[in-house]
Amino acid sequence: MMDRRSFSAAALGAAAALVSARAAAAAAPPVKAGNVVFVHGLFADGSCWSQVIARLQARGLNCTSVQNPLTTLPDAVAAAQVVLDRQDGPTVFVGHSFSGMILTEAGVHPKVSALVYVAARAPDAGEDYAALAGRFPTPPASAGIVFDGDEGRLTEAAFLRDFAGDLPEAKAKVLYAVQAPFRKALLAGRTTHAAWREKPSFYAVSTEDRTINPDLERFMAKRMGARTIEVKASHLSLISQPEVISRLILEAAGQA
Repeated sequence: MMDRRSFSAAALGAAAALVSARAAAAAAPPVKAGNVVFVHGLFADGSCWSQVIARLQARGLNCTSVQNPLTTLPDAVAAAQVVLDRQDGPTVFVGHSFSGMILTEAGVHPKVSALVYVAARAPDAGEDYAALAGRFPTPPASAGIVFDGDEGRLTEAAFLRDFAGDLPEAKAKVLYAVQAPFRKALLAGRTTHAAWREKPSFYAVSTEDRTINPDLERFMAKRMGARTIEVKASHLSLISQPEVISRLILEAAGQA
């Protein structure tokens, strides 16, 4: 039988091995990928990636933006897996905001060569994300979520100020008008895998984020050992600074 001292030594050794493995994966040159699959989060739809997609297509990458059903986490993961299944070769899997949950769960797919989190959730397997987020000051956008029965959305004031704060007001209003509502059940989902533990990971922190606390983003990026950049942007860096986000994706695809 293993005594407490032996058990502690074994646990520390296992943790050190895991950190070493992630560090080695991060240091290795990225696998060259010709495909990029995007997923979107709450208060958005697949078109939110349009400006990034246009830049990557100009570099010859095959891009697909998943239409997240925003119903339950299993539904969202299944929708992404269908798209990942039809990719031909190595694929960079990119997610924004809530869809980091989908990257973390579905990113174990064998075709996924790298993960790119853009101001996104990055829980560990089985982790209560709400409890994790509760360790940091609550971001202002949380107060702007309203429900019509089972469907949630962001008020216009919160959308313009706390979600898309660095976009021209006219453009932000268009995005507000097309936001897709989400179901309450979506927020209750927990991941059963943590793809970032085995796949090279990249993270773009939004330093002016009022939807996810920037310090929470930094914590998650550091924990996963991600190649991390900081972008002076609102939660919607993929729209306000698509060139910066595109460069990070190209790096993850081995085509910087």
